[in-house]
Amino acid sequence: MSRPDIHPAHDGPAVGGVHIKYLIHCPRQLWLYARGYRPEQRSDLVAFGEVVADTTFTRRRDIDLGEAKIDWVTTGAIVHETKSSRAPSPAHEAQVRHYCLLLERRGVTVRGGTVHYPLIRRTTKVPWDDDARTMAEDTEAEARNVIATTEAPARLARTGCRNCSYLDYCWGD
Repeated sequence: MSRPDIHPAHDGPAVGGVHIKYLIHCPRQLWLYARGYRPEQRSDLVAFGEVVADTTFTRRRDIDLGEAKIDWVTTGAIVHETKSSRAPSPAHEAQVRHYCLLLERRGVTVRGGTVHYPLIRRTTKVPWDDDARTMAEDTEAEARNVIATTEAPARLARTGCRNCSYLDYCWGD
């Protein structure tokens, strides 16, 4: 019998979309999150993002994979993710690629993904092919390596931490 926090295809803790997003944004943020430090609950920006997610595309239901929660998947296995950001980010695309990888491991024939930015009325297509799969696998492996380190990665330059809910932890007195 396998442990629920371990994905059967991989050794180590389950890696979800938030892990991937945090890795791309800041490895230190990922490391802290993986150890249970969760200041997002006190963040106005995170609360705003939840409101945007709850009030846009209300007819869709998220798909809970255990280690990850996908906003929705349409017919033909297109993964959809909604972001409250006003600017597309490589972290958002990496998160969608990771969801594609998780679905594919479960036997779903995935065709790609779309990141929705309702505040700017824009979408970004995320292709799913051999290159994207390799990128997703490499990113997942990198996340596992960061999580496994015993010391926190270096913090970003303070300018890279603007609006981060982990700012006080990394830069507080």
